[in-house]
Amino acid sequence: MRKSLFYVIFIGSILAGKGQELPSENFSYLKGALVRGDSTRAALSLIFTGDQFGDGANYIRKILKREQVLASFFFTGNFYSNPKFTRIIKKLHGDGHYLGAHSNKHLLYCDWVQRDSLLVSKQEFTQDLLENYGKMKEFNIGKEDARYFLPPYEWYNDSIAKWTGDMGLKLVNMTHGTLSHADYTTPDMKNYKSSDEIFQSIIKFEEQNKTGLNGFLLLMHIGTDTSRTDKLYHYLGPLIKHLKKKGYQLQHIESLVEGN
Repeated sequence: MRKSLFYVIFIGSILAGKGQELPSENFSYLKGALVRGDSTRAALSLIFTGDQFGDGANYIRKILKREQVLASFFFTGNFYSNPKFTRIIKKLHGDGHYLGAHSNKHLLYCDWVQRDSLLVSKQEFTQDLLENYGKMKEFNIGKEDARYFLPPYEWYNDSIAKWTGDMGLKLVNMTHGTLSHADYTTPDMKNYKSSDEIFQSIIKFEEQNKTGLNGFLLLMHIGTDTSRTDKLYHYLGPLIKHLKKKGYQLQHIESLVEGN
């Protein structure tokens, strides 16, 4: 049993480095992207994305540090190159969190309705992503340090997954089932969700599903528009305490996927 598990993790790590799927029936994929880790293990990854806004960065870092939790942060080139965020990026990196790419200019890769309809060419996709990694180099983060890439808008298709693999990277995306990603919504939007509603959706999903939040890539945003005053990141402390109480390990994405 131990030998078989080692084989899955070892071979899976190699394939992930080549942008290929991990060979485990307990992992979940959608259109070529890893969307959930091992559903048999009580571990998950807190994921924060950022482009324009970073108002929650210092608060999030403080809570993670207090709770001794490592998380994953996927930032656009816009975020990495914004002088306002230079200091917090360095601090997050120094704390040992996973810092990855989220595209350079936060491009929309494919149509919202006809998902197979691409809005970028392979050349445009590749150039944009390389520029994202170029800005990460300024923080001593190389491609080899950040092989997992999360697409902008959390929206992609099979072609994007293939192109990601061609670059030696692995496409990952959030696990669906909760409303965690809706923390960007503002009161003027029809799909607006309050932070309490979002928080309760996470608790409810964990309680009502057999595998709970095992392997979850739980996505939130590091900041939001100022018109949203009800910030989900203020619920981060209670959320982490609840998850720990339920027996979950909270790991950054590399540890979650590769089992190290």
